[in-house]
Amino acid sequence: IAVMVLAAAAIRGLTGFGMAIILVPLLGLIIPPGEAVVLAIFLQLLIGPVGLRTILADADRQSALTIAAVAMCATPLGIMLLKIIVPDVARLLIAGIAIAAFILVLLPPHKDGRVPGRLATWGTGVAAGLLTGFAAMPGPPVVPYYMRQNLPPATARSSMLLVFFGTAIAGSVASIALGVGSWKTAMLALILFVPMLVGN
Repeated sequence: IAVMVLAAAAIRGLTGFGMAIILVPLLGLIIPPGEAVVLAIFLQLLIGPVGLRTILADADRQSALTIAAVAMCATPLGIMLLKIIVPDVARLLIAGIAIAAFILVLLPPHKDGRVPGRLATWGTGVAAGLLTGFAAMPGPPVVPYYMRQNLPPATARSSMLLVFFGTAIAGSVASIALGVGSWKTAMLALILFVPMLVGN
């Protein structure tokens, strides 16, 4: 698990996304999918403050904070869904989400450079929250939202990381409150913080 975390964190440090997309399906081969999701959420919470000053300075804060706020409200619904789905079905769905995420990353930028409207922004937040709770993967809707705009790479990366930190906060609190997360998983996340920090 430590090697998986190290590799996934290196991808996160380079691109600003992809940690959970890589990590959760792999963890699900070793531990129950619910525990894999919560572990990934806890890890995202721990790494979130790293470089936060730069993230806040570079991010498109208006859109990122809106998406994060909406996503944080929707995250508990995704955790409730994870709680009721059979583990083997959850593994398949999480793998499918990860594959879809790689396809979405390949979408070309908008030719006219248009900025998404309010409906797209709120929709991105809802989808990010549901996917955070169910799969610890807010990236599939958030990455295309920013990568398809004509934004400087630093702005896109920081905006995504700001959203992911918000969803990690909501996911951590909701998973404990709903009985999906455990203090054992939280302690494992603390132990894995070192390889995650090195990878990042």
